[in-house]
Amino acid sequence: MADTLTGLFQHTVKVFSENADESQSKPMSAYMRDQFPFLGIKAQKRRELQKDIAKETGYKNRPFCEEFVYTLWRLPEREYQYFAVDYLISKSRALQRDHINLLEDLITTKSWWDTVDALASNVVGTLCIRYPNIRHKEIVQFSESGNIWLIRTAILFQLKYKNKTDTDLLADVIERHSETGEFFIDKAIGWALRQYARTDEEWVLEFLNTHTLAPLSIREAEKHLKRI
Repeated sequence: MADTLTGLFQHTVKVFSENADESQSKPMSAYMRDQFPFLGIKAQKRRELQKDIAKETGYKNRPFCEEFVYTLWRLPEREYQYFAVDYLISKSRALQRDHINLLEDLITTKSWWDTVDALASNVVGTLCIRYPNIRHKEIVQFSESGNIWLIRTAILFQLKYKNKTDTDLLADVIERHSETGEFFIDKAIGWALRQYARTDEEWVLEFLNTHTLAPLSIREAEKHLKRI
């Protein structure tokens, strides 16, 4: 497996490096407030390259490889973390319960909204459907951690749940963090409520009428409400 992983990693770096675009790297980094360096490969092009890598190496047909994720995550350029996230999404239904520890590592390392949100709604959310007890253990721990990115994950992991949303848990996490004054948390609260309103507008209206939330959270939550 080491040789296979090494070959896949080296091929990935070769392909990405050959397609780097310096004219795009600085604007892309600036968009992310210069949190990370970029190769300058835009999302559509990067995904095309990832498809080519999949065809050439067959990596998607192999069992999930945690070390491949960590190897990509350790590289400085942000496109490699995006590849890791896409890989995790493609393998999300193959992940095991203990992989919540891997996801926690990724959420708390090289953290920014771009990777955290994708992991929360597409990978953590899927894992919690398959292993519901994660919601009442690790997700609660995330909410109580004091780490804004774990808290944001606890708020957003149910974004795609629709009528399967655990509203008691959603309400508890929001209530716990509604007065933090942290932009990324206030924004997430509004986003979660706005999304759930598509399923149960009455619940969201009642929640807004009975809770004190940050103005940002309220603005985000009310964006698509028919009755406010």
